[in-house]
Amino acid sequence: MAGPDRRLREWIMHSNITAGLRWTSRLAALLAAAALAACGGGGGGDVTGTSGVTPVTPVTPAQPGAPAATGDTATDGFAWFNYRRGQIGLATLARNARIDQAAVGHSNYLRLNNTVSHDQVAGKQGFTGAAVGNRLAAAGYTVAGQYAYGEVISAASDRTGFYHAEELIAAIYHRFVIFEPVFREMGTGAATGTNNYTYFTADFAATNGYGTGVARGSVAVYPASGQTAVPVSFLSDTESPDPVPGQNEVGYPISVHANISATVAVTAFTVRPRGGTDLAVRLLADASDEHTPGSAAAIIPLARLAAATTYDVTFTGTVDSIAVTRNWSFTTR
Repeated sequence: MAGPDRRLREWIMHSNITAGLRWTSRLAALLAAAALAACGGGGGGDVTGTSGVTPVTPVTPAQPGAPAATGDTATDGFAWFNYRRGQIGLATLARNARIDQAAVGHSNYLRLNNTVSHDQVAGKQGFTGAAVGNRLAAAGYTVAGQYAYGEVISAASDRTGFYHAEELIAAIYHRFVIFEPVFREMGTGAATGTNNYTYFTADFAATNGYGTGVARGSVAVYPASGQTAVPVSFLSDTESPDPVPGQNEVGYPISVHANISATVAVTAFTVRPRGGTDLAVRLLADASDEHTPGSAAAIIPLARLAAATTYDVTFTGTVDSIAVTRNWSFTTR
């Protein structure tokens, strides 16, 4: 892909996740075509893509428990991902220096070549490995046994780590990677080019066994129960593939997340303003959307949410055939 055209794009991002053990999984990412790759003791999915997203979710770090900014893009992005994971009951991830090395190496490659891609080309400036798995290995991070790893990358004129992380969470196909419950470690890296773009890479991993994840037959939810200052909208046309074809401004995505090997089936998934009626939504589920993993689901309201309003959400379905019902609320900014 060519370098970012600032006349057309303010925000560019990719996501990528691969897993392996003794099962094959079709996992979330951002291109219609999947390139399957053998991993670990079995098969895995590796799908990549791109989206240019106009910023619509300014970060409001003055929230209860939010980390203090350090001014370092990579450090602040790492902290913000862990802050949001903690809000929804997921384990916070340990920072791994070897994963950091892989992430910063990739950000430098993107900067030096003025591009945004998961793939590197041997012989080009800053080459550290063709794909994320190669880069992790080159940095000395070995995956073995039961493992998973994923990557999200972004380029934006804003250098703030909180900003990069929050925008990546807003984009639903990226969120599926960031909120994968079984990850155990993370590394981040950033580099700013002469084009004034800051390239941010976050790599997530678990090796020799998954993290604790969520309890069997349960899900984590986002926005979190009781979360405030939730954005009211998302520009669907700026994510590729488009999660709501034929419509641009939509409401903020709402999602549920189970462990990577789980199967989530949706019976009903609704959102309504407190005291109002259910909103029209687009459901993203494995059964109907090829870009949604089997272990997660989401709804996207088809109209912008109202400001300073409490919304009530209900999810009913099954996780590995175990009945699950979740009711929770959040409030928009």
